[in-house]
Amino acid sequence: MPPPAATPAGPPHAGAAPVTAGAAEPTDPLEPWPETVRWQPVSRDLIWVEALRLGAGVFVVLVGLGIGLVLTGHWLFVLGLVLTVLLTLWRLTVIVRAVHAWGYAERDHDLLVRHGLLIRRLSIVPYARMQFVDVTAGPLERAFNLATVQLHTAAAASDARVPGLRPAEASRLRDRLTALGEDRAEGL
Repeated sequence: MPPPAATPAGPPHAGAAPVTAGAAEPTDPLEPWPETVRWQPVSRDLIWVEALRLGAGVFVVLVGLGIGLVLTGHWLFVLGLVLTVLLTLWRLTVIVRAVHAWGYAERDHDLLVRHGLLIRRLSIVPYARMQFVDVTAGPLERAFNLATVQLHTAAAASDARVPGLRPAEASRLRDRLTALGEDRAEGL
C-alpha cells in the first residue's frame, strides 16, 4: 500500500478561512445584535401608539377616497380603498414586528440601542460622549403611560432614542445615564 500523498504547502484557497482547532464559529456579520448582553425590551403598548398614529392618517385617506367614490362613482376610488386597506394591514404587521425589534442594554461604558427589521441598526453610545438626555412624552404616549428617552451627543448621527418606556423606567434611565455621563466626562 503506497503512503498517502502529501498536501502541497502554500497559501490556502482565496475563499477558504484557516481552520483552528477549538476555534469558535465566527458570528454572522448580518446579525448585529451582540449575544452577550441582556437586552431590555420596550413596552408592547408602543404597538397601540403606532397603530393609532397610522389609523389617524389612514382615516383621512379613506374619507377622501370615500367622498371621491360617492361624488364620481369611478372604479379607481374603489381600487384606492382596497389598496389602502391592504397596505394598512401590511403596515400593522410591520409595526408589531418593529416594536418587538426595539431593545436597549446598559453596559459598563456605553448604552446599546437596537431596532429595525429590514435594515437593522445597532447604536452604541459611550457614556462619556453624551451631552444631554431628554425624556419626552406626547399626548398619545401619555395616554398609554409611555415616554421616550433621547440621547444627544456631539455628533448628530450618533444620537439614539429608546421609545416605549414606562415613565418610571425612563426617569431611572435618564438619571443613570446622566450620572454615568458625568462620571466618565470628568476623566476627559
